[in-house]
Amino acid sequence: MTERQNPNAKTAIVIGGGISGLTACYKLISKSRKRDLPLDIKLFEASSHLGGVIGTIKHNGVLMERGPDAFISTKPWARDLCQELGIAGQLVGTTDRYRRSFVVHDNSLHATPKGFYMMAPSMIIPLIRSPIFSLKGKLRMAMDLFLPPKDGNVDESLESFVVRRLGREVFERIAQPMIGGIYAADPSKLSLRATMPQFHDMEQHHESIIRALVYKKKNSDQQDAGGPRYSLFLSFQSGMQTLIEELSRRIPKDCIVTGAEVDRVSLQSKEKKWLIDFNHDQHIEADFVCVALPACHASGIIKSFSPKISELLSSVSYSSSITVNLVFRREQIGHPLDGMGFVVPSIEQKSILACSFSSVKFDNRTPENIVLLRAFVDLSKDSDIIGETEEQIIELVLHDLNALLDIRGYPVDALVSKYDNAIAQYYLGHIDRVAQIESEVANFSGLAFAGNAFHGVGIPDCINSAEKAVAKLFRDFDS
Repeated sequence: MTERQNPNAKTAIVIGGGISGLTACYKLISKSRKRDLPLDIKLFEASSHLGGVIGTIKHNGVLMERGPDAFISTKPWARDLCQELGIAGQLVGTTDRYRRSFVVHDNSLHATPKGFYMMAPSMIIPLIRSPIFSLKGKLRMAMDLFLPPKDGNVDESLESFVVRRLGREVFERIAQPMIGGIYAADPSKLSLRATMPQFHDMEQHHESIIRALVYKKKNSDQQDAGGPRYSLFLSFQSGMQTLIEELSRRIPKDCIVTGAEVDRVSLQSKEKKWLIDFNHDQHIEADFVCVALPACHASGIIKSFSPKISELLSSVSYSSSITVNLVFRREQIGHPLDGMGFVVPSIEQKSILACSFSSVKFDNRTPENIVLLRAFVDLSKDSDIIGETEEQIIELVLHDLNALLDIRGYPVDALVSKYDNAIAQYYLGHIDRVAQIESEVANFSGLAFAGNAFHGVGIPDCINSAEKAVAKLFRDFDS
């Protein structure tokens, strides 16, 4: 693999075929064509398939997502990419039948109070009526209106922030499960400024989270939904795989090399080129390299030329994930399913973090009278669960769901998806850590990193990361 199609062309290698790597490869191709630059591009993916954690399965008329089932539209990068690819017309939003979610409390589902956003209320009456919080907890929450803000330059954990401003009860009963549904992580370690900077800004600008949310509600047309703002989430008619397939289609087939596991990236100083060793005995030279792998994997392959970047990357922690799709006949479930799903506080001692009512959340996901549930296993208490068989994991999930949703009998179909090191954990000090990484990478011409380890874990964040990586490589090209 050392020959070039054009002897005058430079070579760019993208390592990793998830959403970040595919976007980077596509952008390299499209931008080089627009600028009429001779650039031979290859994408190396270790596995046999593209897309990383994104994948859609359709079986017996049921559309099941292996990984994320949507992306948030308030971050523009995913939607903009869909426009560019010509697939924006296939985007669909969540249904408007039940714009609410539930929280498990005392082993039953309770609606999240209207106007409650992640950790604090913007409406008083629904909060007063909610059985999720005790009177003492509600009074403690109100103290947020009077507490002074903390020094804005101090990096504080999410748990510390919520408990300080709103009280322990709010944290345990709603903030922790909401955060867990996004990051599957320990909030006592997560950095507020790196994960949810909007709440840091609310405290600094309004001196109260509740006051900030009330102000925001009065000055916007947002709905009085309880829990996540479901109207902001988008998917595709045929599932999230649509984005992966379209990106793959836009990349010439001879640019994609699957089954190519990169062992090492080294710098040939005299030639000012990169050498990529892969599959133990093969190699290719490159002028530009974009590493689009989880930081824990990227760390190992770049250690030879920068132990410092390697060490910084290895300090980014990751959590694994297990998603379980379960298909039932409607008559098997006693619960009315009059919401989008529910989250589970850790204090409830369940085996799941959350569950989406997928056939309610999106239209046309199942045939009539068929229900699709999507549960997320809690690995924080026992990470060894990921080594259990699919049958054992399904039984574990059903034990919780049967009681919460009044389920009778076994599912007619099921799909278990396991992903090691799937979600980057933005622990305290993450912003400074990423700044150090970017400062070090700037010293290496023709090198860039992309992925969920840096400035956000969602699909739009990964796309933005890839676009920034490509911009850096073209700046290096021009210099």
